[in-house]
Amino acid sequence: MPRKNEEKIATEKNRWLQKTVRPGLNELPERLPAFTTVSNLAIDDPLSTPADVVDLEYGKDLGFPGEYPYTRGIYPTMYRSRLWTIREFAGYGTAEQTNRRFTYLLKKGTTGLSVAFDLPTLMGYDSDHPLAEGEVGRCGVAVDSLWDMESLFKGIPLDRITTSMTINAPAAVLFAMYIALARKRKIPLSQLGGTIQNDILKEYIAQKEWIYPPKPSLRLITDTIAYCVTHLPKWHPISISGYHIREAGSSAVQELAFTLVDGLTYVDACIRAGMKIDEFAGRLSFFFNSHNDFFEEIAKFRAARRIWAREIRKRYRPKDAQSVQMRFHTQTAGCSLTAQQPHSNIVRTTIQALAAVLGGTQSLHTNSMDETLSLPTERAVTIALRTQQIIAHESGVANSIDPLGGSYFVEALTNRIENEVYAYFKKIDDLGGMVEAIGQGYPQREIAQSARWYQQAVENKEKIVVGMNEFTETEEPIEVLKIGPEVEKQQVRALRERKKTRNRKRWEASLNKLKQAAASDENLMPFLIEAVTAYATVGEICGVLKEVFGEYKEPALF
Repeated sequence: MPRKNEEKIATEKNRWLQKTVRPGLNELPERLPAFTTVSNLAIDDPLSTPADVVDLEYGKDLGFPGEYPYTRGIYPTMYRSRLWTIREFAGYGTAEQTNRRFTYLLKKGTTGLSVAFDLPTLMGYDSDHPLAEGEVGRCGVAVDSLWDMESLFKGIPLDRITTSMTINAPAAVLFAMYIALARKRKIPLSQLGGTIQNDILKEYIAQKEWIYPPKPSLRLITDTIAYCVTHLPKWHPISISGYHIREAGSSAVQELAFTLVDGLTYVDACIRAGMKIDEFAGRLSFFFNSHNDFFEEIAKFRAARRIWAREIRKRYRPKDAQSVQMRFHTQTAGCSLTAQQPHSNIVRTTIQALAAVLGGTQSLHTNSMDETLSLPTERAVTIALRTQQIIAHESGVANSIDPLGGSYFVEALTNRIENEVYAYFKKIDDLGGMVEAIGQGYPQREIAQSARWYQQAVENKEKIVVGMNEFTETEEPIEVLKIGPEVEKQQVRALRERKKTRNRKRWEASLNKLKQAAASDENLMPFLIEAVTAYATVGEICGVLKEVFGEYKEPALF
């Protein structure tokens, strides 16, 4: 754009601004953490013009969809040829109960499954462990052994349905069970599609569901990635998650920055383990939150693809174009939902889902309206599913590829998010990388400050949350799903009975081999598969690995 024209636009914009000041909107708080939804990025620049994107280069910064740097999407046709995978995160009670929910969702039109595990499973404990008491089957499905995995996927064609499993510290164990189940059904591993979250760094940062220290945890992750490179070419062995970072209270920029640095840390670990970038980079996947600020989220997704493509190309020089393409799953923001007026959550989820689609997600889960009160009822999860289907088939947004591309506001916002992310990259590099930064509590403190600021803004009504701090009429109570104590009793009883039927010699031998392998440099996946096939439990396997790896203790953070 000619300089003279740029100056003319800036002059006209300043003249316009003098007429549009609204009390409060042009006054920013004293301290804003980088890009939280509270900041409302349009406040300090309420009108975007060509002058805001004067430095944007089409080939360098945008390009066409399906072309580097993939700002506009990783596929040239996007949803015109194939819709995103419609998933609904599900899991509660026993494996049999969750299998019925899976079957229900598939009949209603989901195109992929997503497994929620209960807290004992996530922490590597069996249902009969004292620390599991009161938590079995409550926030997800209890999976203690291959018996449960068999029940969980009974009647479900693993070679035709992709499965996502949200689990981290014991991810390799649950992945081994899924592989063992496929082998029992004589399904070639090359036909299995899906992902396992398997992202331990964000556990240290945000979700706090860890077992082992960082070094052995990274080893388990690289072992699963290496195994997939050889045996499961359609499987995504890790889903690098910003979702839980955002749920812990981070800003959009913090979510993106910390997630991308985590991803680069995993790439470095794989390279150190002897893998070549083009062997595994194309199978890495990401998992992001879609929060309330509509345009901020869209810009975040677009910036994510561009930054990842540039960094992978610059740092590792891959030859395969797929190695620099970011594929990601999105879940609407659970932390944005309110227990008050739960029907309003349907609207929040719809806006968030639409942002994810306009941002180019490859798969999507929409939260149910009742998730601040309980696990979703069938009625609530059906509404959440219908939300995706209406966006897909009635809204028309899937007909155009990156329809917001070229918007002055969206492109300027994408650039600004990118710049803020690189500022965090520098801070983390100066600390010695993400593992060192976690040990010093840097990302944890940043998230805590952002969460505190957000909460204060809500309490002071600087941020309006409909139904909670404004427009607070009371609604009639809604039906909720209840998980009674009988579920735990049933699961514990079944576990103890099943243990009696195992081949004890085979079981003991498999655990001994696993312990020896853990003390060596061998890939642990074959030993984990052997152990779960002998019906060793999650708790038993994690217990053996604890003996070798130890347990992580978080440093005191203030």
